[in-house]
Amino acid sequence: MSQYIVKGRFAPSPSGRMHLGNIFAALMSWFSAKSKGGVWLLRIEDLDSQRCRMEYALQLEDDLRWIGLDWDEGGTENRGSNVCVGSYIQSQRSDVYQHCLTVLSEKGLTYPCYCTRSEIMATQAPHESDGRIVYKGTCRPKYISADGIRADAFHCPKFSPDDNSTTRIFVPDREITFTDGHFGRQTVNLAKHCGDFVLRRRDGAWAYQLAVVVDDALMGVTEVVRGRDLLLSAAQQVYIFEMLDFQPPEFIHHPLICNDRLQRLCKRDKSMDMGCIRKRMRPEQVIGELAFHAGIIDTPAEISLIEALQEFSWNKVSKNDIILHEI
Repeated sequence: MSQYIVKGRFAPSPSGRMHLGNIFAALMSWFSAKSKGGVWLLRIEDLDSQRCRMEYALQLEDDLRWIGLDWDEGGTENRGSNVCVGSYIQSQRSDVYQHCLTVLSEKGLTYPCYCTRSEIMATQAPHESDGRIVYKGTCRPKYISADGIRADAFHCPKFSPDDNSTTRIFVPDREITFTDGHFGRQTVNLAKHCGDFVLRRRDGAWAYQLAVVVDDALMGVTEVVRGRDLLLSAAQQVYIFEMLDFQPPEFIHHPLICNDRLQRLCKRDKSMDMGCIRKRMRPEQVIGELAFHAGIIDTPAEISLIEALQEFSWNKVSKNDIILHEI
């Protein structure tokens, strides 16, 4: 009988210099996995070919090493890779995503959508809670009914995506329930809160929801630690896991790091990016500040990565977003 090993992951997008919000996400996922004696992998999520560059991937690896974080698997060098996993760089995994999309298509769960973004925005109101647009199914084929029962599941028309269509997955009027490791029980109605969502864009780029599910499953990830802004995405991903007959990981969402305007940190917050931070702070200072604001330690004192790990517990971590003024 094989021994169960916790496997966490950090999966940044190399579209610019990392900021403190990214470093906080990396620390939380590393703390969670290592506190359970697990392993931690680094995956490069570079699906956006227009914005992502290898130089940014190499820079983020350098920033992680500067703070003291190292990974057991993955990264640009594909550390620990095997035949089953392949590359840990998403832009090199198109064949894997295509195979899984074919599986979903053969189940009659996907269809081509010709609606433009402007058309969708013009005809549909944002979801009341988070501004998300829920696609109302304009292009959904008639053979897919609202309850997901197809007239003839074995003779659903197959299609080949063309340059004018995106590929969407049908979602039923069904609730997905899961227990988040930090925010507790979550229930999401797929039809109401998500709608039929995109798996592949009209330009051929793979959508985040499909790629992360396939990668987490095939890479053996057992827990996904990330910001609470992705909490709703967990329901969409659980659905894809189920449709592909994969076992979903545990989801654990943490509070966001926000600027003094109460906005989630982004790459435009230059004073918080790692280029500026590394010029004026030591790694132990950064770890201490983030651990203090998260509730892991009582004072914003310098602390080593290992010392912070010894103090870490999800029970200590705040559920409220963390507002950082310039540090």
